[in-house]
Amino acid sequence: MAERESKSAARADSGARGGRKAAPARSGRGPALSPSNPELFLNREISWLQFNNRVLEEAARKDNPLLERLKFVAIFESNLFEFFMIRVAGLKQVVASAIPEVQADGKTAQATLSEISRMCHQTDAQLHRILREILGGLETHNIQLLESYRALAPNERKFVTDFFQREVFRILTPLAIDPSHPFPHIANGRLNLAVTLRRKNAPAKSPDHYAIVEVPNVLPRFLQLPAHGREATRQRYLPLEEVIKMHTAELFSGTTVKSFHGFVIIRNSDLSIDEVAADNLLSTIEEELKNRRWGEAVRLTYRQGMPENIREFLRARLDLEPDEIYERADLLNLQDLWQLYAATPDTNDLRDKPYIPHNVLPNYRPEKLFSALRKKDILLHHPYHSFQPIIDLIDYAARDPKTLAIKQTLYRTGTDSPIVKSLIQAAENGKQVTALVELKARFDEERNINWAREMERHGVHVLYGLVGLKIHGKMLQIVRREADGVKSYCHLSTGNYNPITAKIYTDLSLFTADPEINDDITNLFHSLTGYAQPARFAKISAAPINMRENLIKLINREIAFAEAGKPARMRLKMNSLVDPDMIIALYRASRAGVKIELNIRGICCLRPELPGVSDNIVAYSIVGRFLEHSRIFYFENGGAPRVYLSSADWMPRNLNRRVEILFPVEDPDHIQTMIGVLDAIFRDNHNRRRILPDGSYERLRPAANEPRFSSQRFFREEANREFDSLERSRAEQRRTLFQPITLPQDLREQTTGGAHVEADEEAAPSPEPPADSA
Repeated sequence: MAERESKSAARADSGARGGRKAAPARSGRGPALSPSNPELFLNREISWLQFNNRVLEEAARKDNPLLERLKFVAIFESNLFEFFMIRVAGLKQVVASAIPEVQADGKTAQATLSEISRMCHQTDAQLHRILREILGGLETHNIQLLESYRALAPNERKFVTDFFQREVFRILTPLAIDPSHPFPHIANGRLNLAVTLRRKNAPAKSPDHYAIVEVPNVLPRFLQLPAHGREATRQRYLPLEEVIKMHTAELFSGTTVKSFHGFVIIRNSDLSIDEVAADNLLSTIEEELKNRRWGEAVRLTYRQGMPENIREFLRARLDLEPDEIYERADLLNLQDLWQLYAATPDTNDLRDKPYIPHNVLPNYRPEKLFSALRKKDILLHHPYHSFQPIIDLIDYAARDPKTLAIKQTLYRTGTDSPIVKSLIQAAENGKQVTALVELKARFDEERNINWAREMERHGVHVLYGLVGLKIHGKMLQIVRREADGVKSYCHLSTGNYNPITAKIYTDLSLFTADPEINDDITNLFHSLTGYAQPARFAKISAAPINMRENLIKLINREIAFAEAGKPARMRLKMNSLVDPDMIIALYRASRAGVKIELNIRGICCLRPELPGVSDNIVAYSIVGRFLEHSRIFYFENGGAPRVYLSSADWMPRNLNRRVEILFPVEDPDHIQTMIGVLDAIFRDNHNRRRILPDGSYERLRPAANEPRFSSQRFFREEANREFDSLERSRAEQRRTLFQPITLPQDLREQTTGGAHVEADEEAAPSPEPPADSA
């Protein structure tokens, strides 16, 4: 069997384009390929922490501008908070349940929690060093974040005192802690000050008193201090907690403040909803959101120097273990550094050069998109290509008399969504409008509830998904009455209908008038909104209906090609690879000789390059300026490549508990485009890391004579070239349309009564432009 596998691998390598050399023949079969074999899997939670550490590495990179490095620190902290709120909270619940549960890599929940604690304590020291370096660098550019109010100049002290009296004092609520004042409810993720007090004239041995002051999040975290004279260009900021510390005597008159130290509590924030028992899902989620702030504590972070008695007091009150508390030498709640990033004027030295996505559609007019789609699909690559055509298409369809119906899924729409406004406008214009709003989109629940209520008020049919399933697929369908009957058009995407994230997430989207794909999408919408049983899809796949099954078929087909000596290769890009059965299928393909290249941005539970298991699998991760969000699945298919795009990662939740879509890219030009995209991604030696068999990551660096290559920079430059070429073409078209006409001599003689005259080029008449060229 091993000999047959080795021969198949060698034959496949001879035909696979761009593949690596086949692995040498192995003795024996290697480990059993079973989802229950822990040797085959990496730990899901540890893999996620390594991803977030790669984000922190971007903050440490000296070739990134200083403000971009500060931004990565803020992203790192925000990611970490969510990880503790959801993943760590879930592990703690498993431990508390006393039901033995072993993860795919063989670790128990408690062992995983211990490893998380060890890694996070280690990372905090690294974070301190990186933040100090960034803030020190910003000071050389006249941007200073003061560590303490004691560093204020006299004129600044007066400014801060005036600000405190005017803006802060009335907002604050000091909370005493004693027998008549029980330990207060401390909200999730809020910055607080623990204050130690002693009453004036109290006996020497009398006990200290404690109080808590919440730093209000209704005010900016950092107060910008006034600059005068020579320092007019200097920016100095004081954290709001330092403003409060400076004036604690006014909050606790009659006492002596002995100490004050910041702390933050992270709580379990996962929603627990019994959808079967819920009479009204929207109201149930609204009620559950109120409880999110008060879930079980899972982490306490405090500012360095907090007295041990206060630390232990807080730990005991919150029922935390010693390894669940974290000391920070610097600021807490570093996600607030976004304020400094946003407040600092644009400069080439401190920020990435601004990038404006281009509209690369020729002769672009929204009303022309439908006729263009009848001729050819349109493929867009965001954020390099503008998201505006999607917004424009929905807006035009909302006003177009030919539009009969619009159906759309909405997962994360952002604030002030133009798309939602267009759906409302369409309903008011008498169109049949259906919106499937996912109320359980984590941390977007409240925004989605507000949008759902607003749309319902204006006549949109709003549905909240199916019991037990999140609607995560990205689908838009527009139905029109045209001269030759009722036609429909689809937009399918790997990313959300959110104009803001479309500028910072890499995604791919496809416009198509393909009748079979449109029939598939219509049938899928019918099954989501009514009682219709899912029909057999002609071209798309949908989770949880048939996506897993069809992906396995595609993998098995590559195995068959490899064993037949035909080209066999897979190139798979996604955010997370967790599902054990899909991983086992990839291992089987590797053993059969299929060359597999993976680009997994975040969690990867597959162990690449493991002898006897994944010799033919290499795995990488890209973390860069834009968040890699697209899911691309390429299959060599014996030399006739197939490319699919999807809303789904290969995780149990996506394949089993979410409504997802997988759709083909069929236009030959677009297939070549996708091959080019993958070539660039797997060529990156600037932002790409290689995943090693033990789950660690190795940064790829160019060889001595090899140029540095960033795929994200390449895609920006390609979009710029594409746009410039389009602009030149338009300019040439305008020049041709409006250039003067020189009449032939015989006609010139006729127009001048037979006399010969020289043509006056400036005075020559120009033809009228076509009606649709403006």
